[in-house]
Amino acid sequence: MSELHFSQRINDWHQQHGRKTLPWQLDKSLYKTWVSEVMLQQTQVATVIPYFNKFMRSFPSISYLANAPIDEVLHHWTGLGYYARARNLHKSAQIIRDQFDGQFPEEFDDVIALPGIGRSTAGAVLSLTLNKHFPILDGNVKRVLTRHQKIEGWTGEKKVENQLWSLAEKLTPKTDTQIFNQAMMDMGAMICTRSKPKCNECPVSSDCLAFADDVMTNYPTPKAKKKIPVKTAVMLVLKNKQQSIQLIQRPPVGIWGGLWCFPEFENSEAALNSLQSMGIEQYQTTELATFRHTFSHYHFDISPILVEFSEQDTQQVMEQSDQLWYNLQQPQKIGLAAATKKILSSVNKVINKE
Repeated sequence: MSELHFSQRINDWHQQHGRKTLPWQLDKSLYKTWVSEVMLQQTQVATVIPYFNKFMRSFPSISYLANAPIDEVLHHWTGLGYYARARNLHKSAQIIRDQFDGQFPEEFDDVIALPGIGRSTAGAVLSLTLNKHFPILDGNVKRVLTRHQKIEGWTGEKKVENQLWSLAEKLTPKTDTQIFNQAMMDMGAMICTRSKPKCNECPVSSDCLAFADDVMTNYPTPKAKKKIPVKTAVMLVLKNKQQSIQLIQRPPVGIWGGLWCFPEFENSEAALNSLQSMGIEQYQTTELATFRHTFSHYHFDISPILVEFSEQDTQQVMEQSDQLWYNLQQPQKIGLAAATKKILSSVNKVINKE
């Protein structure tokens, strides 16, 4: 395989068919490319675009992002998932503000040292914005390379990943790196797709080993499946007569880190027993629909119980700083877990029926 020939064909294809008008490609900057690359981790372009546009309106520069409260950043991330990405963006922005005068660093070692940035993201930001010669290896690129060379093994294995990095280094041209890296991502997203690759439109299908054997969808090799465990919890949804709902903030690390959720209990009895310690004696309960929220490594079956109480003085209910009353009529701009949003939607339906 001619490395030059491969990259030339990819670049020629991009010239005609590649994406050139995505929001982060217009009036390009290191900041915009960085935010877009982080948002695009584990998330489709069509989903990211409205989030990116809103994010840029609210945080037009790294300094704006660094100076914003983390709750406001998480609020803008609500619905995108993988919230550690937002927390790392915020931490990185503060580092850039304090150590780089608010200017995104241009040296690879400085970029990769930022929280949440790995080799591929660092290479993407610097190559796509400044045309620096760094290979990338996101999910789309991995799919193109594993199919083209019929590389066996799960791409998360170190041995396979090293093989792919070596190949990416060989194929990435020293000139027009910016075009090639964008083209490889576009190829994976538009042509070399997971289930129905458009091999008749592919500029490198003539020497693609998977295409030659008609085994394209066998690559990349999937990760060996394990049985996903199921966890259960009852979530207590306290509503006072002012139509406000009690939320608690999760610890900064772990599942839903830093987001606002409902308190969790093992069962309904434990949830209702907790009301006594809060001084709530008269209340009405409604069992909301149980639903399943799936994380990457387990299913979470959630059974919410709506508890409506009429005490005027709620001081005893909210003694801790990690609690707030969420106003259903005038919602605060805070980061909500997807499950929290789903439960709040169910609560609104109950209230509207009353």
